Amino acid sequence: MKLHTKIVLGLALGAAAGVSANVVAPDAGWVRWLGDNVANPVGQIFLRMLLMTVVPLVFASITLGVAGLGDIRKVGRVGGRTLGYFLFSSALSAILGLTLVNVVRPGAGLGGALRDQLMATYRTQAQGLQAGGAAGFGPDLFVNIVPRNPIAAAANMDMLGLIFFAIVFGAALTLIPEDRARPMLRLLEALGDAIVKVIDIAMKLAPIGVFGLIFVVTSRFGWQILFQLLKYVLVVVGGLAIYAAVGLSILVRVFGGVRPGVFWRKAWTSLVTGFSTSSSNATLPTNIAVAEKEFAIPPKIAGFVLPLGATMNMNGTALYEGVTVLFLAQVFGLGLTLPQQAFVIVLSVITAIGAAGVPGGSLPLIMVVLASVGAPPESIAIILGVDRILDMCRTSLNVTGDLTAACYIARTEAGWDPASASRANGEGVPQAA
Repeated sequence: MKLHTKIVLGLALGAAAGVSANVVAPDAGWVRWLGDNVANPVGQIFLRMLLMTVVPLVFASITLGVAGLGDIRKVGRVGGRTLGYFLFSSALSAILGLTLVNVVRPGAGLGGALRDQLMATYRTQAQGLQAGGAAGFGPDLFVNIVPRNPIAAAANMDMLGLIFFAIVFGAALTLIPEDRARPMLRLLEALGDAIVKVIDIAMKLAPIGVFGLIFVVTSRFGWQILFQLLKYVLVVVGGLAIYAAVGLSILVRVFGGVRPGVFWRKAWTSLVTGFSTSSSNATLPTNIAVAEKEFAIPPKIAGFVLPLGATMNMNGTALYEGVTVLFLAQVFGLGLTLPQQAFVIVLSVITAIGAAGVPGGSLPLIMVVLASVGAPPESIAIILGVDRILDMCRTSLNVTGDLTAACYIARTEAGWDPASASRANGEGVPQAA
């Protein structure tokens, strides 16, 4: 049985057991004891394994992403256009997600008593996990982004400070001789690989952890929380579908010069591979082959843009993070102002860059964004059970977004003719299983 099937099964069984306990014995002491002493500890171990990867994951991923540009002085216009496109497209997807969640309000509708119970439950669990505390808005925010001590910022989970340091550190590595920078890059690559394995180990515990976490939530709050969860899933999937059908289609037509119908037909193998693997990294070889064979994009462009995009261009993840944070804020009755929501967009785009291109890689970073707006980080337990299917959907958007970027850069920097995408025959492209 595949892991995502086990996770869905854990969600279904945990939800059924929890709702049944809530209906049959809502105030029974044994139900509370089972949740507090068995189900919740198991779930918390899983969550903490994810949380402990945040600092090394963010530092290694963002530093390598920036350093992967090569010497900034030499990359110049190509690197600038690539990064600009990544940030622009990710910001658009995050804005769309926040717009939908404000219109639909999937987290609203819980009674005041249930909200108070939720807040009391997760406030206790979230003590010491505030990731630098709630964000202060205004000039001080921009001053405080620059850490006095990056080691202290990491120890205190001040993620904005750590992200700023990682960006500057990565840029600095591009400005020193390659032979001097190479050992540090290899160290960071090894660190990133090891952290990905830690996430992989944690995800093997996900079916049991999801069962425990969803049992605790549903045994206390009943079917109402499941109804909110369904609305949340529909908003995320709907947002991803809209951005793919409209957003990416417009971007690839305007910037890449490729007709949307041609693009989606040619990109189908990448889309299916991303959906089935839930990993931008695992889809990268297929994505490069599709770009070169299906779209006739020059190898030097595909080899530069797509590996960088697998790390830094996360359209689907940015949308998903924004929707998730606002959904949980609505569940807890936290009204976020327009500046706070703009801050969520910025954080969603930045942390999407730091998300590992593996299944579950964005979960630790969502906890960072939650804490930054004053929501309990461990409230992510509410959505963990459905994350796997959403992960598959958003990865599909991530990898196809990388292809739109490759089309744009090839057209503007390599004299690539968009009509060649229609003429390419796609021979040699690996087919998705």
